Amino acid sequence: MKTTTRITNRIEADPDHFTLPVDWNTDAIVGRRERFYAASQRAFVPYKTPLIFQRGQDQYLWDEQGNQYLDCLSQNLCVSIGYNNPAVTRAVQAQAAQIQHCTTMFFHPVPAHLAEELAAKFPEGEEWVVHFTNSGAEAIDFALLLARSHTRTGDVLSLTNSYHGPTLGAQSVTGISNFRHPVPLLGGIQFVPNPDQYRGIHGEGVEPYLDDIDRAIHYGTSGRIAGMFFEPVQGYGGIVPAPDGYLEGAFERVRAAGGLCIVDEVQSGFGRTGEGYWAYEHDGVVPDIVVLAKGIGNGYPLGAVVAKRDIAEAMADKFYFNTYGANPVSCSAGRAVLRVIDECGLIDNARTVGAAMLQVLKDMERKYDLVGNVRGRGLMMAAELVKDSATKEPAPDEMHQLFQLTRKHGLVASKSGAYRNVLRICPPLCIQMEDVAFFEQAIDASFADLYAGVTA
Repeated sequence: MKTTTRITNRIEADPDHFTLPVDWNTDAIVGRRERFYAASQRAFVPYKTPLIFQRGQDQYLWDEQGNQYLDCLSQNLCVSIGYNNPAVTRAVQAQAAQIQHCTTMFFHPVPAHLAEELAAKFPEGEEWVVHFTNSGAEAIDFALLLARSHTRTGDVLSLTNSYHGPTLGAQSVTGISNFRHPVPLLGGIQFVPNPDQYRGIHGEGVEPYLDDIDRAIHYGTSGRIAGMFFEPVQGYGGIVPAPDGYLEGAFERVRAAGGLCIVDEVQSGFGRTGEGYWAYEHDGVVPDIVVLAKGIGNGYPLGAVVAKRDIAEAMADKFYFNTYGANPVSCSAGRAVLRVIDECGLIDNARTVGAAMLQVLKDMERKYDLVGNVRGRGLMMAAELVKDSATKEPAPDEMHQLFQLTRKHGLVASKSGAYRNVLRICPPLCIQMEDVAFFEQAIDASFADLYAGVTA
């Protein structure tokens, strides 16, 4: 049997003809986007002047003009182990040269290997299984469906200030108006106040927030629930870690009502908090379902739902799939990510470098009265800007100016939070201690410019 066709032979005979041109002219890039992108894809532009990236290496980025930046956002936490990581590149190239896609109705070893290797990262004593998706939002949708299917119950709890994704199901459990569209979303969702120790409705402490769970179950549901969604560290909500004891107490209450504990590690997973592979480990709890994405593939599209086997069996009699969810190229990237995290000590690196960067932000808190609160774990940290430290009135305008200035001084960061007044710092796990001095200089210069009225 022939292994090539006339089409393959033609391409190999004249490969230059099939090399696709790319126009790197700045005006042309902006113009094509404005002309051919739908409004829904044009809307998410944070900078006044578009930032166009041409290449990246490790924790650094270069725009089309050759300007270099220290990446403190990781492409919204997707590039977990750094740009152009050679292990990921080799794994992807090798797999792409064999077969680019194999749908889940057929078998391929690479996704099964990744499922095995992921399951090994979860607590012993349980049999963990994996369902691969294309993205985190799809994984949230599947986790919601799985919880309702297993419990045969519709009511679900979620936290205010949470973000779980833009799809209809993921929006329905998202607790920030900025991310919810003015259309009917899924029913049966009750929101519980998040235990924000800086801005929460009960202030500091845990028990009042746990009491809110009891009240939500008693007054807003049938008394039996399908589950509750948790971010151990709220991501787009402004890097808000759950206080010690909250997850443990919440899990007890959810399970007492027959529900499953669903942990969203899309942003906080894969060693980012420097305390283990998963942020929930900080609290010593064992979830029932865990949602993964973003850093799992170092930028290649991939998500996953990891669940206890007996829970996952609820879907055994119904046909469900995600077309590219177990794509062998993306799964090859995922396998390389796990290997690099383990063998290059990136969890330890996240803890030590993250602590140094967090100290820089705390120094800014002491130096600049606009900084109301600094918080974070590992390489997941934030500074919240307020107009008044006593009233905690958000300062979104000042945040917008500071955000623009950080770009001027060579940083790529993010503004987030329900009031868009939070500077979010989440660099790739490969960032080095040597970068901290530049980070400090750039942040300090950005604040100094803000106070001096300099605009970017």
